[in-house]
Amino acid sequence: MSVEARVVEVVRSLLARYARTDPVTPQSRLYADGLGLDSLGAAELSTMLEMTFGRDPYSAGLIPRGVDEIIRFYETTAGTR
Repeated sequence: MSVEARVVEVVRSLLARYARTDPVTPQSRLYADGLGLDSLGAAELSTMLEMTFGRDPYSAGLIPRGVDEIIRFYETTAGTR
């Protein structure tokens, strides 16, 4: 499975926890202007990404605004699981 597909699946899984079925694409924005994540949602996403990939952009000091930025983080850093 590609990095893009894995990241999209993680975001979809997060939204499913809230019984939401928003479409998720690389162009999806994460916060109020898009999927509506708040600080708790961002923390959950960070944890889910860490569990899936072994690290996450938030712990690396980045605050991604969109799904595309998360994908880019994993595509440009070595060692993804």
